[in-house]
Amino acid sequence: MEAQPDKRMLRRDFLAVRSRLTAADVQEAATALAARALGLPELARARTVAAYVAVGTEPGTRTLLDALHARGVRVLLPVLLPDNDLDWGTYNGEGSLEEVRHGGRMALLEPSGDRLGADAVTTADAVLLPGLAVDDRGMRLGRGGGSYDRVLARLERSGADPALVVLLYDSEVVPRVPAEPHDRPVHAVVTPSGVRRFRRLS
Repeated sequence: MEAQPDKRMLRRDFLAVRSRLTAADVQEAATALAARALGLPELARARTVAAYVAVGTEPGTRTLLDALHARGVRVLLPVLLPDNDLDWGTYNGEGSLEEVRHGGRMALLEPSGDRLGADAVTTADAVLLPGLAVDDRGMRLGRGGGSYDRVLARLERSGADPALVVLLYDSEVVPRVPAEPHDRPVHAVVTPSGVRRFRRLS
């Protein structure tokens, strides 16, 4: 597809910027992100939140996960399957994570407990999505593995309508990213400096 080279170049550029962040930069942003995200009404009233454990220089999520868990929220975390689809498990605090290496890729932190099945995400009131950028329409640029495209398609098929929220750095909210017919806009992006909404949530 014509848009694919653009997506590849954009991914490379955003990842290059992230690679220059220090551990202190990442931690400072993670603290600010958690404070912003915890103030979202969609998370304040959520009983179940599907999230993920950030790795490397991704915008950090551990502070947010711990805060949600402390609130009594049921937090679902992904387990990467061999076909790049996602199963889910429950986050029960730091001791409930294990490091898993998938082939030659970066090791991921995944929940160590029971697997709940790919459809568990349809029970979430809010879904926190990883990404590399979001544009003015709410279109998200992911890493290209397709895992979250499957999640979004599964939510749509099931009739579930959770709040879709992406966590990013400030510089990753951009005017436009390439989009394809199957791409779905998110409802909001949270960055260390604020929240931006793209359509009214019911």
